[in-house]
Amino acid sequence: MAKLTPSPDRPGLHVSKPSPSEPATASAVCHCGATATAKGDTQVGALVAGWNAHHGPAHKE
Repeated sequence: MAKLTPSPDRPGLHVSKPSPSEPATASAVCHCGATATAKGDTQVGALVAGWNAHHGPAHKE
C-alpha cells in the first residue's frame, strides 16, 4: 500500500474505502507542495472535489 500513498516525489491522490461499513480515507500531495488528508465519506468527497478543481489535472505549476 505504501506505493499508492502520494509523496513529494510521487504527487497524486489516493482514496481508500476498505468496506461499505467503514469510512473512506484519502491523502493528496500536489506538485506545488500542497498536502491534505481526510477521513469520512463527506470529507473525502470534498478533498477529491478540491483536488480536481485546484490541483492534479487542473493545476498549472
